[in-house]
Amino acid sequence: MKLYDQIEQYFDLVIRYLVLAIELVGTVVLVYAIVSAIIGLFKRQPHVRLKLAEGIALSLEFKIGGELLRTVVVREWSELLILGAIILLRAALTFLIQWEIRIERKNGNISNKQLHDIKTPLTQDAEPPKEKGLFGRMFNKKSIDTSDKTTDTRPDDDASASEKEN
Repeated sequence: MKLYDQIEQYFDLVIRYLVLAIELVGTVVLVYAIVSAIIGLFKRQPHVRLKLAEGIALSLEFKIGGELLRTVVVREWSELLILGAIILLRAALTFLIQWEIRIERKNGNISNKQLHDIKTPLTQDAEPPKEKGLFGRMFNKKSIDTSDKTTDTRPDDDASASEKEN
């Protein structure tokens, strides 16, 4: 039984340090977003509000991850209820911030280049490529670039036309 207690204490210690590290990353992301937003305000950069919202949302994701990891070492129902409430609150905040970001993008006259410039890992909702994935690139090279009218994308037409004449 003594070995089990030692393993449990070691596991508890490791989880607590991991939670602290993850929450530290979330705090660093939040501070970085705030400082860069303040600098952006002084430099009068466009879409500072959107960049700040993205940073806050990313920070909240790290904080939620830390809280979820903390549930591993919870021993009482009251602690679990408190952690659940914190997770729900942070998830609701993240959802509201992402909703506001989408509205800001739709309403704020943002060009595709500006959208690409402010893109963060949280917002991968840019226009999908016109290719058909890996197999489309490998096996269907003719259909990848249909906007170029100077090249003939159907090389078999000449051969089929000559066969029809025969």
